[in-house]
Parts: sequence; structure tokens; C-alpha cells
Amino acid sequence: MNSNLIKGECAMRYKLAIIGYGGMGGWHHENIRKSLPEIEVVGAYDIREEMLQKASEKGLRAYKSVEELLKDKTVDIVTIATPNNFHKDYAIACLKAGKHVVCEKPVAMNAKELEEIIEVSKQEQKLFSIHQNRRWDKDYRIMKAIYDQNLIGKFYRIESRVQGSRRALHGWRGYKVNGGGMVLDWGVHMIDQLLWMFPEEVISVEAHLHNIFAPEVDDHFDVLLRFESGITALVEVAMNCLVTQPRWHVCGVEGSAIIEDWDGNGKIVTIKEDSEMEWEDEIVYTSAGPTRTMAPRPKHTTKEMALPEVSVDWANYYKNIVGVLEGQEELIVKPEEVLRVMKVIDIIFEAQARGCGIACRI
Repeated sequence: MNSNLIKGECAMRYKLAIIGYGGMGGWHHENIRKSLPEIEVVGAYDIREEMLQKASEKGLRAYKSVEELLKDKTVDIVTIATPNNFHKDYAIACLKAGKHVVCEKPVAMNAKELEEIIEVSKQEQKLFSIHQNRRWDKDYRIMKAIYDQNLIGKFYRIESRVQGSRRALHGWRGYKVNGGGMVLDWGVHMIDQLLWMFPEEVISVEAHLHNIFAPEVDDHFDVLLRFESGITALVEVAMNCLVTQPRWHVCGVEGSAIIEDWDGNGKIVTIKEDSEMEWEDEIVYTSAGPTRTMAPRPKHTTKEMALPEVSVDWANYYKNIVGVLEGQEELIVKPEEVLRVMKVIDIIFEAQARGCGIACRI
């Protein structure tokens, strides 16, 4: 990290202020307070008076304007947790004021906006990162461990789903001007997870977006990504699904795995190394009629394994921020990585507008 960044002893407390003290802003405050003695949340700004009152009641300095916050030389880090369309301007203003910046996802409305922020962060020589906290989700880390440890052989098909049934989008997330919709709300996490797991180029994108109950933005989408090695990834988010599917399903050359939920329940099934599958001369009869190709595999040819154990802690995101400022760690969520995510999202919207898949190199 550049020598101009703030450094200090391990016991040093970095002072952090929050712009946007709504649901996510309050969440950042509470979790930092509980888990990160290295960081002290000292203040907050929000355009809503009731949120300023809430911040004050929590013992924070309630800034009356962004300018007041930016002039506070005691603040080292600013976390931005506003609606998405304000991220770029606030991030640039904070960086130019000499603050390090953590921005909620999606970091910007599109890739071009993010490129502008990255350029300013380089000019000002300040840390800039995006809160892609779902890199620390238990279900994702289990799936990544299956891949990293080669437990089912080479992946060729992976499905990542988040399905709910509440239908309505809450607050500003239902409005296009604010960058609402499920692609920018959940898709940005799920695509980031896949791109972090597979360090290779995305070579094509197909997208089907629906606005079933939300007039302005997508409330259901299916996206198909093809990676350079041939891996196909299906990403689905649904808000009107009353019979849900597993959080993850993956097929590898030597087996399959399923993760049912965020708690990481599931299993791995692989082929036994000493068990050879032999084709019988007779057709197998199933409830669906006679078949050979789709007949159930004999159980003696497979083995079931437990999912790998993982250790996850959301606080590691901010601990990494501190480690970078101390000059002891490399930044985990790099802006350049998230720029790839935003470029994929730009193509998702383009593919939807065109009504066809798009070849790319991202």
C-alpha cells in the first residue's frame, strides 16, 4: 500500500463515518461496534432528519451535511451506504477530501462510473474498496472449497440461486433512477462470487429479466455465463417462488454437489474409484418407461461425502481494510475485480435489451 496511507500500531483505532444511516448503514455501525475494536464509528450523515436523530441516539456525531463530514479531519474512513445512484459522487468527494472509502454494492450504476472512481482513488492515493461481503458467506465458501480442493473433478456446470416469495421490492430498490432491481441488488453478489471463484474470462452472457410485480426494474432474472474453460454458470434470482430450489448445484467430471441453503446443508456424491459401471443388455424399466441412458446409477458405484468444513467471519472484510492500512495485507476486494463484475452486469442489461446472447471477453 502507498506510504501516504495512514499507518499505525495494531492497537490504533481508525475513525469511521457513515454516509447513509438507513438499514445497511446501521448494520455496518452495529457489526463494526461488536466485532472490530480496531475501528471506531464516530459519526453519520443522512438526508433524513429521523436518521440523524437515530444516529445521535446511538452516540454518533450527526453531521448536518456531507461537507461537514468531509471537513472532519479526525475521520479516516467513510463507508457509503446510500441508494446506488449516489455512490459515485460521494465516493469521489470523500477520496478528494483525503478519506479512505468503503462503498456498498453495487459500487456504481455501471462500469464507466466505477472507472471514474478508481482513477480518483489512484490520484489521491487513498484506499478504495467495495463491500462485497458475500465472499464470506458460508454456503459460498463451501462451494469454493469444493472447487479449490478438486473434490468432484473439473467443474463444467454450476447453478447459483436465491429464491424468495415476498414479491415487493423495498423502498428505493423498486426505482430505476436509484439503480434498483435484482440484478444490481443480488446479482452483483452472485456474479462477484463466481468471478472470484473462477479466475478466467467470461466469453458470453445470456440474460432473461422480468419485471412481474415491479413496474420499473427487474424482480426476477436468469443469467447464463460461459467461462473460457467451458464452465457454464446459471445465476437465478426470484421474488415470486413458493417452491424453492437449492442455493447451489454443481456438476464435475467425477461427481456432483448440492448446497441446500445459506447454512451450508448438503452433500457431495462421487463415483467410487474401484467401481466400474457396466451396461446391462436388458433395458431398465422405470416409472417413466423403458430407458438405458437415464436409468438410476447403481448405489454400489457411488459414495456420499460430507461437505468440507469452512470457517467464515464477516468481520474479516473490515479486518482486511485495517490490515491494508497498516501495510500488512493485500486488499481482498480489489476495485479492478469489481470492475469486471460491473462490465458483466452492463452486458446483462445489453443482452436483455437486444433479446439475445452476447459474446465478450471480460
